[in-house]
Amino acid sequence: MPMMAPRRSGIGRRRRLLLLLLCCCCCALALPCHAQLGTTTTNVSRSTHHTAPNSFVGTYGINYGRIADNLPEPRQVVRLLKLARIRNVKIYDADHTVLDAFRGSGLNLVVAIPNGLLKDMAANPSKAMDWLNENVQPYYPSTRIVGITVGNEVLGGQDPGLAEALVGAVRNVHDALVMLRLADHIELSTPHSEAVFAVSYPPSACVFKDDLMPYLRPLLDFFSRTGAPFYVNAYPFLAYMSDPEHIDINYALFKRNPGVMDQKTGLHYDNMFEAQVDAAYFALEAAGYPGMEVRVAETGWASAGDPTEAGADMGNAVIYNRNLRKRLFLRKGTPHRPDRVLKAYIFALFNENLKPGPSSERHFGLYKPDGSVSINIGLKGLTSSSPPSLIMPFKRWGRILGYSSVAVLLCTLIF
Repeated sequence: MPMMAPRRSGIGRRRRLLLLLLCCCCCALALPCHAQLGTTTTNVSRSTHHTAPNSFVGTYGINYGRIADNLPEPRQVVRLLKLARIRNVKIYDADHTVLDAFRGSGLNLVVAIPNGLLKDMAANPSKAMDWLNENVQPYYPSTRIVGITVGNEVLGGQDPGLAEALVGAVRNVHDALVMLRLADHIELSTPHSEAVFAVSYPPSACVFKDDLMPYLRPLLDFFSRTGAPFYVNAYPFLAYMSDPEHIDINYALFKRNPGVMDQKTGLHYDNMFEAQVDAAYFALEAAGYPGMEVRVAETGWASAGDPTEAGADMGNAVIYNRNLRKRLFLRKGTPHRPDRVLKAYIFALFNENLKPGPSSERHFGLYKPDGSVSINIGLKGLTSSSPPSLIMPFKRWGRILGYSSVAVLLCTLIF
């Protein structure tokens, strides 16, 4: 018996040390939350001083289209975007439920003025101010509205009157932003389709259409002064679908292939995406704007389509989106602009069941309407089979009672 006494004493000391360690761990669990609160306070302080947010963080963003009747509500979408770690989001309007959902999320949001409003805004400057007062002023800066797109693929379309209105609308929106002291904080732009180019292959031969220059010239002058990028919608999928007999699908999908040599410049392209971006750079150069950045407003690959839509299938959609994501995460430029990091918004977040047109239009989404993964490129979805975290109850009660209180309570229960 006397020989056992020291042993029991050792066990007691170890138990006390273990309980003390557990108590310290419980208290430490509260600290990250305090650090987060501190960060939030700092962000609010910065917002109060209207520090200009970066219009694009990193290199990867996504288009959040909503032409559907079965999508998750916007607050769930914000949760999904955070799970996927996508911080740059572009929408095609300024829906208030979306703006409310993004409030305080820290996500960068680009809102849009639809084409149908351009003529009124061009004719009446007060319409631009009214739109900003309704859709930007009540939300900024708690909703990180970092950009406004004026129209979408206007130039090269079927309405010449709309092309003329685009220039006036951009000017009036900019003047209204100046009056609201937001012009230095919110980027103004307009996305273009490849219909603005007269020639796009090889990249060095790309130029803008002559009949569009009366509209493009004032726009490019304006964006050159404000430092905004030239936004282009670049779709290797559409190029391949239009000519599958002569375009190597491996070249369109970033897969191993012989590539294409631009004989004029000697630049070698091993994927069509970079060639399309460089084509826009060459067109800007030819027009006299060599310093303007090209940024991709839309790119993607359909996971399904009609029998006539070559290449529209899930396998190709997965390969394109995975390889595109890897390419963007390299944070490098193109063969013609190696020092200009390439940035792109992916099309799209969801499959949109009400979009008109061929079947492919309704199958570009990385996610299904219920938030589960559609095109699997390694991103998390809203529906998951992973077991709940053991720390979740602590987090839930921590939000209600305060983390320090719960830590003390937990320590008391342990003891």
